[in-house]
Amino acid sequence: MTYIEANFVDMKDLKFTDDLEIKDGDFVIDDSDNQHQKHILMAYKGEYKQYPEIGVGIDQMLNEDDITPILIEAKKNLQYDGVDVKNVYFTDEGKLKVDGKYKS
Repeated sequence: MTYIEANFVDMKDLKFTDDLEIKDGDFVIDDSDNQHQKHILMAYKGEYKQYPEIGVGIDQMLNEDDITPILIEAKKNLQYDGVDVKNVYFTDEGKLKVDGKYKS
């Protein structure tokens, strides 16, 4: 299993875990930077109809022997979404780390 960690500026949106979170009968609004990045990394190209080229499909790519294309695709997609990416890499524990933040 791959864990994704990132440091971004504060962006607010509906909060998802496995589904939309609801508290006191209303949708939960929370920081969404990491959530957006996770969705981009997990989505396949074509899943976002408005932006058909966005999506890494990381779960399929993790079966590859060479991780360089994964890192390149992740960086390219995050930059397309407006993240100023300084570095994308896997830690020794298998976590995908993203060093970057959204451009103001």
